[in-house]
Amino acid sequence: MAVPAPLARGGGGRVSPRRDHGPVELGLSLGLSPREREGRFVELARSAERLGVDALWVIDSQLAMKDAYVGLALLAHETERIRIGPGVTNLVTRHETVIANAMASLASIAPGRVTVGLGAGDSSVFPLGRRPSTIRECEAGVRRLRSLLAGEEVEGEAGGLRLSFAPDPPPPVYLAASQPRMLRLAGAVADGVIVMGPADPETVRMQMADVDAGAERAGRDPRAVFRDLWVTVAVGPTAVADVKSWASAQARWLTKWKQVPASLERFRDEMERSAATYDFGDHLSLRAGHAEAISDDFARSLAVAGDREECRRRLISLAGVGVDRITLTLLSGGRESRLEELAEIWDAVRSDLDPAVAP
Repeated sequence: MAVPAPLARGGGGRVSPRRDHGPVELGLSLGLSPREREGRFVELARSAERLGVDALWVIDSQLAMKDAYVGLALLAHETERIRIGPGVTNLVTRHETVIANAMASLASIAPGRVTVGLGAGDSSVFPLGRRPSTIRECEAGVRRLRSLLAGEEVEGEAGGLRLSFAPDPPPPVYLAASQPRMLRLAGAVADGVIVMGPADPETVRMQMADVDAGAERAGRDPRAVFRDLWVTVAVGPTAVADVKSWASAQARWLTKWKQVPASLERFRDEMERSAATYDFGDHLSLRAGHAEAISDDFARSLAVAGDREECRRRLISLAGVGVDRITLTLLSGGRESRLEELAEIWDAVRSDLDPAVAP
């Protein structure tokens, strides 16, 4: 697999792999599993780096996974090229100064390789009886995080706040979003957007348009906003069963959408059932009981599941909607073999998109 080098862009010297042209990057989302020793996690990351994966996002969900920031420290020390970041952290369970300090500390170990993935809060927040961050709180959080990481002072409840050290360049801050208002906010204030939602090209095109609109309204060049689309992929005879837990999480999120894609309206009952039965302690676990809340048809609409050829075709269609990177959720159970298979499929995808990058 060809390995494109990260490129620098403007904005206070922040490093972002955003490109105006070139192959779509490959990312992976994975957790530090409570059922796996840390050494295996490191070995998996090294394998991903060897296979040409461009970025690793570590899941931040304190009841379902081991601590994301501990995992990121391991990756910062034990990898050489790959970009790393929390995917995603939040402002409810972690104060902005705590996030900024952790990301700056990581950047001192892995200069130019850290990206902050920030979201409103989901599996980390709901079990505590807390509410996710509002749009306004997310906007303030992105702005303040960017300022803190740039070594600037921000106003706190007891006075000015400033990190005693700041990385140069400061890590970029990406905002996770799926719905129009948050997508527009990402376009307006963030260095990048982590796009979540159904694995449907038409839906993703509408999401890209919202990012563009937010950037333009803020007087920014939309091309300056890095777009990272997250997709779950499973290959083989058990593919649909493998993606059902993740798809159930997506189905639960869809209950909060003001406008559900027309193609998914027929699954309304399954969305509500997912929301009612979801167990945050089994967030994204293949063994989760809430996986049974959705049908095979609905799971196929939300994720990419099938044989290699079907997965290749669907990933090609998603890569063609104006994204810079596609991040694949690395499901549990034989993760090394899953990684090898996904990397091979991605090589085929990139070869079809641009024969010049064929291995």
